[in-house]
Amino acid sequence: MSLEKITAISNLYGADGHFVLAGGGNTSYKTDSILYVKPSGVTLANISEAGFVKLERDEVRKVFAVDCNLSADVREATVKKIMANAVCLDSSGRPSVEAPLHEIIPTKYVVHLHPAAVNGMSCGVNGSELCAKLFPDALWVEYIDPGFTLAKKVADEIADYKNSNGSEPRVIFLQNHGVFVGGDSADEIDAVYSSIMAKLDDHYESVECATELITGELDREFALENAPVLRSLLGDESPVAITVQPPFAVAGGALTPDHIVYVKSFVLITDEISPAVIEDFTTTHGYKPKVVSVPGKAVFCAGATIKDATTVAQLAHDAALVQQLTAACGGFSYMSDASREFIENWEVESYRKSVAAASGVKALSGKIAIVTGGAQGFGFGIAEVLAEAGATIVIADMNIDGATEAAEQLNERFGEYSALALRVNIADEASVCNMIEELTLKCGGLDLFVANAGVLRAGSVKLLEKRDWDFVTDINYTGYFLCVKHASRVMSLQNKFGNVWSDIVQINSKSGLQGSNKNGAYAGSKFGTIGLTQSFAMELIEDKIKVNSICPGNFFDGPLWSNPENGLFVQYLNSGKVPGAKTIEDVKHFYEAKVPMGRGCNPVDVAKAIVYTVEQQYETGQAIPVTGGQVMMN
Repeated sequence: MSLEKITAISNLYGADGHFVLAGGGNTSYKTDSILYVKPSGVTLANISEAGFVKLERDEVRKVFAVDCNLSADVREATVKKIMANAVCLDSSGRPSVEAPLHEIIPTKYVVHLHPAAVNGMSCGVNGSELCAKLFPDALWVEYIDPGFTLAKKVADEIADYKNSNGSEPRVIFLQNHGVFVGGDSADEIDAVYSSIMAKLDDHYESVECATELITGELDREFALENAPVLRSLLGDESPVAITVQPPFAVAGGALTPDHIVYVKSFVLITDEISPAVIEDFTTTHGYKPKVVSVPGKAVFCAGATIKDATTVAQLAHDAALVQQLTAACGGFSYMSDASREFIENWEVESYRKSVAAASGVKALSGKIAIVTGGAQGFGFGIAEVLAEAGATIVIADMNIDGATEAAEQLNERFGEYSALALRVNIADEASVCNMIEELTLKCGGLDLFVANAGVLRAGSVKLLEKRDWDFVTDINYTGYFLCVKHASRVMSLQNKFGNVWSDIVQINSKSGLQGSNKNGAYAGSKFGTIGLTQSFAMELIEDKIKVNSICPGNFFDGPLWSNPENGLFVQYLNSGKVPGAKTIEDVKHFYEAKVPMGRGCNPVDVAKAIVYTVEQQYETGQAIPVTGGQVMMN
């Protein structure tokens, strides 16, 4: 089935960064009466057969009868109405603005991509001359704004080409905007693209132009010091995510529409990072920069989320590579002011933003939250709920394989870049420091640190080994101190400017509120960390950091309690902590009976308390019980 083939073609090229980035590009398939085309808001990499919008070809062709002399607003509204009417009753989705272009190209399949290798030519001063030399059978179209005007222009040029050559072109290069390739089979499409890329690669090699982006060495110390600052300087009401890149020669202007959409027309190139520099750029251009380049040190890419920041980085790399490649094509040719302003104010982009906004703002939307000990059990349960609340989750755990698997589960459930994994041993300061530094380079900083990692060794004070005492204390008490020490440094940098606040939430225990029989090491560490929470809260308030503890009741269903080999039920049974208990079930019933609510605590109970501490702007230094009434505040 041909629809199956265009889906396979779309997925193949959409997943290859050499051909398309950030879900760009467009594909279509025609029957005698129907045009199937990728709709707006759907990526080539993930589109399915059912994802293509189905259009009546005769209706689409009515676009070309629209009067070019109409005012732009009236003309675009007319075209929009025609395209909406063209959607078949048994289909849905907004047709791509490029759909009329796909209709006017006579081949069964059409694939429009934006390879950097192609745009090196299409954005070059001598692009049209090089195109005529390398691709004599192709059609070159001078830049024109996307939409109706471009479709009409291409239709006219295809007609002229046919009059001159007796046939329609199969390859159409758009100045500053990639290439359309038409074919009547998937093999033909692949063969044409392979030929295009091979000829361009040969040309770049012949003039000794590097086809991989040239980068320098990252100034790690500079990046770690400035990424958190940029989080707040480039944000509005809340910090943005920042991904740090090694230095490279960023593009100095607008090269293609895609670059404008994701990176803006201009980037900030500066030797220093300060509020005044950001303010000057914003005043000049009317927006804050998405990309900040400090030559020889680092490139900082900003977005509302890590996913957005990563997309900005990809497009910034691509723009830089395109500019690098234009050296083999007579130098770069930026889009005109009028052309870039059209893209900046394009209704299509406003539509895409409105679709994104329609998803709604959740309690922790845009927040970067790290959860130590998040690879399994209670920690992973907390991470799940915080991700559902909109936070981007960093799973930090000694078990990096488990952390990676946990992050993958969250990404599958909540979308790409919803979570990432880092290795840490919170009892080792070098490990904690490295975790925070890696987090800063990947995200720019953090908004919420959930200190969840903890251990327990139960036993009588008369019998407990000192190594077990030290183990519990090193992880639960000293580890908490080390995490706060290094996390607060980054938070203080990002909170320096504006009214930005951060949160540290320690997952304590009801054993931090009342003693625990034959469990002194654990209870002592938890009592002690409440003292740390209160002390840290008093100190860090000047850095706009709130510090609180959550004191959960028992999570009976997690591995800490239920592991059949070394869970607490087994430990307590073996240590005789529960008088008369003969089985694990006896121990479990004993502890459930202590809870007025009749059940153990669950991760969602604790996560709700965490969200409360973040949203509550007038609460710090607290130890909040979440115990089902088992332990009540005085």
